[in-house]
Amino acid sequence: MPKVKLFSGTNTLYLARKIALEYGKPLGELEIQKFSDGEMSPFFKESVRGCDVFLINSTFAPSDNLLELLLMIDAAKRASAKYVTVVIPYFGYARQDRKDRPRVSIAAKLVANLISAAGADRIMTCDLHAGQIQGFFDIPVDHLDGSYIFAPYVRSLQLENLLIASPDVGGTKRARSFAKHFEVDMVVIDKYRKRANEVASMQVIGNVEDKDIVLVDDLIDTGGTLSKASIVLKEEGARSVRAISTHPILSGNAYENIENSSLEELVVTDTIPLYRESKKIKVLSVANLFAKGIRKTHTNESISSLFIH
Repeated sequence: MPKVKLFSGTNTLYLARKIALEYGKPLGELEIQKFSDGEMSPFFKESVRGCDVFLINSTFAPSDNLLELLLMIDAAKRASAKYVTVVIPYFGYARQDRKDRPRVSIAAKLVANLISAAGADRIMTCDLHAGQIQGFFDIPVDHLDGSYIFAPYVRSLQLENLLIASPDVGGTKRARSFAKHFEVDMVVIDKYRKRANEVASMQVIGNVEDKDIVLVDDLIDTGGTLSKASIVLKEEGARSVRAISTHPILSGNAYENIENSSLEELVVTDTIPLYRESKKIKVLSVANLFAKGIRKTHTNESISSLFIH
């Protein structure tokens, strides 16, 4: 079989090193030369001819991370790599997946087109904001599930009256899969926004009295929704409230919102690095999950074992 080579972009190096360690292979040598005007030029310092190349780079802000990934793909293809898989733990621009108002871009589709046009043969990612985004790609997509990491942790808490909650109507499918796995009920929080990142009103659909609530979401941005949801759930009689969220964007006043909320803890993964520590935030690593995904992709095995059932 072709030799496996792993490479990382600049700002995902913290995670790529852990993935490489779990995989049992050191990261390949890649240099990102930066010119004085800000332009980037990636250079593979070792041969990738005929190799199965995995490029690890999340596309969180700034947009340089996306451009860096595109240049890495192009460089690998021009260096005669046999197969190029892009490993994107956090797929940026995923929230812009439809026209929800006139005259706006569908950025998620544009990014998918750019990755394909650059020459990627396959994409591996985790917890897309909407699963339908997989259909934006004309190449195979391995959509890994963060529940593989979160489910064992929630089980270890041994919560007496566990109840799964979705912080909005759009996340009911994700919450329902958790509820089904643990064989418990779920509730939904109906929210109304005046504008982006600002929740105007919120109400709980279901009974939460004397329950240990676990809120399930794919990402947390400003933390406004989860912090307000925790307060509302406590007012409705919940015994405890926790939240799990795969991608910790945590922009704006997110850290203050979380620390001032009624959450016992917020459990996230390391798809995006934390910019400061918080006593309420616990980080679980996706390194082992992606290392297993890479190994199974290389050996042409099914990845179905990496999902909770």
